[in-house]
Amino acid sequence: MSDAILHLTEELMSSWWIYLALWGFAALDGFFPAVPSETLVVTAGVFAATGEPKLWGVIVAAAAGAFVGDHVSYLLGRGAGGRLLDRLRLGTKRHAMALWARRALVERGGLVLVVARYIPGGRTAVTLTMGSVRYPLRKFSFFAGLAAISWGVYCALVGYIGGKAFEDNPLKGVVLGIGLALAVTLIVELVRHQLRKRRPRAEVEPELVEAGDR
Repeated sequence: MSDAILHLTEELMSSWWIYLALWGFAALDGFFPAVPSETLVVTAGVFAATGEPKLWGVIVAAAAGAFVGDHVSYLLGRGAGGRLLDRLRLGTKRHAMALWARRALVERGGLVLVVARYIPGGRTAVTLTMGSVRYPLRKFSFFAGLAAISWGVYCALVGYIGGKAFEDNPLKGVVLGIGLALAVTLIVELVRHQLRKRRPRAEVEPELVEAGDR
């Protein structure tokens, strides 16, 4: 069974369609977080260690898709304006993520988009927020580019390391690569949780009047 899965995966990874799939999944993930784009990029990185697909192709396709997806989410937020953020408040978890995005945008400006790339659900919350508060498109594109490139390089290299570690068994490499990616995400979440606990409970939600000037 595992041999059949491995053979099928190798065929898919050796096809040029994999680059289109990487681009599409990464783009969709920008405004539909349920799409497992990171898993696909890590897997492609694992097989890149065997020569197919090409590592640089995986990075370019993933980064380009992420860049496009971020802009779609930004435009959705810009079109809906504050109404979209009001809808996010309907759920406790979504409300918390929206508040985090707003605070982080005020404190760190566009750099928060790079950090949010590694926080589950954070990427979409930040891009929607930046659109809703009319964050300058030129600045947004700059930081979205940084975030997309760093994410593409990170995911592909994590997979590549797993592939090199288990060149004789790519499936084990996939498990290792995904495990490393999850570990990094967990560390980022733990750090964010500790920082949030240190905030005063009575802290009010910051205004975003000057967020676009950062």
